[in-house]
Amino acid sequence: MTFVFLGLGLLLLFVGGELLVRGAVRLAEGLGISPLVIGLTVVGFGTSTPEMVTSVQAALTETPGIAIGNIVGSNIANILLILGVSAVIFPIVVQSVALKRDGAIMLGVAVVFSLLAAAVPLTRTIGIVFIVALAAYVFYVIRQERRAAAAAHGALYDKALALAGADPALAPRPAEKPSRVLPVVFCVAGLALLIGGGTLLVDNAVALAQQMGISDTVIGLTIVAVGTSLPELVTSVIAAVRKQADVAFGNIVGSNIYNILAIGGITAVIAPVSVPPQIVTFDNPAMIVASLLLLLFAWTGLRIRRLEGVLLVVGYAAYVYLIWP
Repeated sequence: MTFVFLGLGLLLLFVGGELLVRGAVRLAEGLGISPLVIGLTVVGFGTSTPEMVTSVQAALTETPGIAIGNIVGSNIANILLILGVSAVIFPIVVQSVALKRDGAIMLGVAVVFSLLAAAVPLTRTIGIVFIVALAAYVFYVIRQERRAAAAAHGALYDKALALAGADPALAPRPAEKPSRVLPVVFCVAGLALLIGGGTLLVDNAVALAQQMGISDTVIGLTIVAVGTSLPELVTSVIAAVRKQADVAFGNIVGSNIYNILAIGGITAVIAPVSVPPQIVTFDNPAMIVASLLLLLFAWTGLRIRRLEGVLLVVGYAAYVYLIWP
């Protein structure tokens, strides 16, 4: 039954996140916000709400292993598992902007997060700094994208493109007669499902850890992290199957930046946490190594080949083997 409730929690998170994003997109359209800005902000951040709600719920219930493990584990799974599987399906072409600008930022925020986690708890001050840094980054990206040529888009643009490809309902479009009642209903219903799903997921993840005699940190780094990263898996695989694998790289890089700056920042503001020692000493360095490996593969020929995708997936299997007791 624990696994059943875990699955139900994930299902509620996905449905709630979908409703929230759809409602928020239509509200933004009704307010006259441009499709580009909607794609880079509302869509990009909204699809990270399952991870955010889960980490906040875990921090509030004083289970930092799940709260932080979800963030770090999601980033590792995004690179090694999801991007690896996508590259095996179809080699991933890498846009130079997404690699040079966004890839460097992804690595930079991973390093900063790891150094801070080793030195001090994640306080509200640090959370505010992360959120401000994300706002500055998104503002800069919006300015750059407005001047970008068709083949010079970055990670956040590709993330929005991948999501729109997986679910056309998430694609911003001009609304002739925007209704504000239905979008509000979608937002409220989505938020309620997210909270309920997050509670179910966290409670049963803790119960599973107790039943199996392992730490909640390991559960957070693996089962919870992969579960909440399923939207990234679906969107990246769909992009690869449609031979639009160039957006898969940006989808993952953008998600990893959001995970640390947005989810880590909001979690720290709402419920400051100390990072578990295991994550400080092993998993954070593993996240940095995975990021470096991704950038190295992407830099060689501006593509991630099938063999490199296989190596990434094998790397994830080795990572899980090392942390699972």
